[in-house]
Amino acid sequence: MTPGRYAGVLVALVLLCVYLSITQDVFLTWDNLMNIAKSNSVVFVLAIGATFVVISAGIDLSTASATAAAGMILGLTLEAGWSIVPVLAATVLFGILLGLVNGIVITKLRISFLVVTLGTLSIYQSFALVVNEGQTISVFGRPGFSILSDFVNDDIGPFPILLVFDLVLLLVAGGVLRYTAYGRALFAVGSNREAARLNGIAVGRIILITYGIGGLAAGLASLVQVGRLAGASAQADPSLLLTVVAAVLIGGTAYTGGEGGVLGTLVGVLFLGVVQNGLTLSDVSSFWHGTISGVILIAAVGVRLAHPSQSRGHGEAVRDSRSRDDPGGARRLWRR
Repeated sequence: MTPGRYAGVLVALVLLCVYLSITQDVFLTWDNLMNIAKSNSVVFVLAIGATFVVISAGIDLSTASATAAAGMILGLTLEAGWSIVPVLAATVLFGILLGLVNGIVITKLRISFLVVTLGTLSIYQSFALVVNEGQTISVFGRPGFSILSDFVNDDIGPFPILLVFDLVLLLVAGGVLRYTAYGRALFAVGSNREAARLNGIAVGRIILITYGIGGLAAGLASLVQVGRLAGASAQADPSLLLTVVAAVLIGGTAYTGGEGGVLGTLVGVLFLGVVQNGLTLSDVSSFWHGTISGVILIAAVGVRLAHPSQSRGHGEAVRDSRSRDDPGGARRLWRR
């Protein structure tokens, strides 16, 4: 994705940082900057998965509920005395399973992704509540939790391990989108599903894998969430879905599909994180945070809709360059 799609929010992020550095003495301190990075890690991980889904011209409304459900699996397995490796594997695999359920229903039953993920939002939330009767599972002091806690809270030199993990995830996701046959097929499917099908791309398989990636993100995000809270909450964060979707769209990924990238998503997450941090430092009531995030989302998408030809041109240039680099590559590897 070219910088043009997220140039506006990048400029706004820089200006906001300059303003907060002048008005808030604490803002530029290392502890505060690292706090922004760590406190937005769950949003970032989920937003990476959501970027793939939105590029496919879909959306996953169940991502916050899936994170809560996977977190309960993490809590239950730790409570049962499992060692950390099986715990992590079970949690991540469960998240993938939830994503694949969405993909299977969407592709096999041909039900709208909005209907399916709205339904699984409720189902996954209900599962999280039922498995432990709605109670939070405290994992502090459980065997194996110390490793997860160290991963989430410790540092490598001056940098949090969590920040390093996020950067590695960013590089892997960006590489998949730009340099793999799956990534090229994903953009093709999001741009024009019927054209992709006529060109031999297995559209159903691409959609299924994409929602599986969304589920993988939910599984990974649950590790971070439980590690930070030292407990698995049965209740999904009601503002998490809005924040994730807002970060993806603000970062330049088109809600119509076929356009976007994870670097823009990173900028979107940072922008919303800095906004939230600035509001907190300015003692603005938390009741207003959701309103401000919603206004920012509407404004960002509205500005792009006011200049459709410019944003569309960037995306076409990116796809054209990919086609020249590997003509027919997506078709060869992703046939029906």
